[in-house]
Amino acid sequence: MYNCYNRYNIAKSSIVAYIRGDVTGDRIPDNVYLTGIRTQNSPFIQNITLVIQDGKTGGLTGIALRENAGYNPTLFLGDFTGDNVDDILISINSGGSGGIMYHYIYSFINNTEKLLFDFNEYNEQYNYDVTYKDNYKVNVNSKENNEKYIIDISNRDVDYLNEIYDKNGKLKNPINGFVNPLSGLYPVDFDSNKVYELLAYQKIAGRYNADSLGYVMNTLNWKGNIFSLYNQNVAIFGSQGQV
Repeated sequence: MYNCYNRYNIAKSSIVAYIRGDVTGDRIPDNVYLTGIRTQNSPFIQNITLVIQDGKTGGLTGIALRENAGYNPTLFLGDFTGDNVDDILISINSGGSGGIMYHYIYSFINNTEKLLFDFNEYNEQYNYDVTYKDNYKVNVNSKENNEKYIIDISNRDVDYLNEIYDKNGKLKNPINGFVNPLSGLYPVDFDSNKVYELLAYQKIAGRYNADSLGYVMNTLNWKGNIFSLYNQNVAIFGSQGQV
């Protein structure tokens, strides 16, 4: 954190996102910005920085982001911890082929920054094994909670299946897929108590990234001082035609 007047060269940056709400806890709305340096003839934005203007004093505070370059940065204000004060959700598209997103959540009560959610820490914590099995099945094992899911891929294209299985449905060779890092983080008030939970999406891929098998969807809620896993589901893609 730093004072923008002293160390933040605002002259070289422009406002790339803006939202208004009370994030300091004094019941006076504050101005919340994302600023950054736009790339000429490109939507790519560098040096994305969170800037908060105290609604009472007018003072500016800047918070440097660890991952601060990408596309379409957005802001969302909502109470994620149950303290009746808005927290700040920042989302940035990495622009990579895997659709990977950068997400941070900050609290700024009493003009003091606290990082509540860091996408890098989430990606390190939530890991999976994806293993192709005989009879057109793919196992997805979630290491965090020791849950296993089975995806039936028998409705996939015949040429795709013939590359992987013999005529008896046996694997020709061992194949492992993977689960991408966080590709979406959405605030949802599932229980309508005005405190938001987080719905996290991670794409399940087969032999390569474009070989999509579905999504792991983790619901996280605030427990004490961290976001904890509340619920987990796997969503799969349907197919056209009759069963």
